[in-house]
Amino acid sequence: TLAEKGVHMLDAPVSGGDVGARQGTLSIMVGGDAAVLEKVRPILEAMGKNIVHCGPIGAGQTVKACNQILCAVNLMGVVEALAFAKKAGVDLEKMLQVTTKGAGTSWALENLAPRILKGNLDPGFSVRFQQKDLRIVMQSAEAMALPLPAAALAHQLLRSVQAYGMDANGTHALIVAMEKLANIEIVPRS
Repeated sequence: TLAEKGVHMLDAPVSGGDVGARQGTLSIMVGGDAAVLEKVRPILEAMGKNIVHCGPIGAGQTVKACNQILCAVNLMGVVEALAFAKKAGVDLEKMLQVTTKGAGTSWALENLAPRILKGNLDPGFSVRFQQKDLRIVMQSAEAMALPLPAAALAHQLLRSVQAYGMDANGTHALIVAMEKLANIEIVPRS
């Protein structure tokens, strides 16, 4: 409809959180006409450094959904590893010192696990927004008849975090759900 009226459109979701937005280092996933992207690239470069044309309209949102699946599932691995180490009596700082340099490392392990250990659940990206994105993922998966069991579990565990009134906390507040499930305290929080 827009094209019929001579209007060009791109979908261009972002990743990088509020820090990336402030620093102009967002990753921007773009769907739409590549020539239109080149015309507006200077505007997007004011906000982001990694600007990738992903395909036709909708492809940017699809790649954003893929990113959110990875964020949620990686975060589940982080909180499970922390609970496992804690329950086994291993020093959590030493566990991170090794695992952040091993094959299991991830952005969540390197950036969010240290915040968890400090008891800092302040948002970089909030539970509320992660849940919004996971709802989109789950609705899209339903339309494709695609099972996403790990993403669905992350969505439900984050719903538990929301039930504790932590909607505005960072996504790494997922540690609270793990602590409740395991009946352990990873680190004391005020």
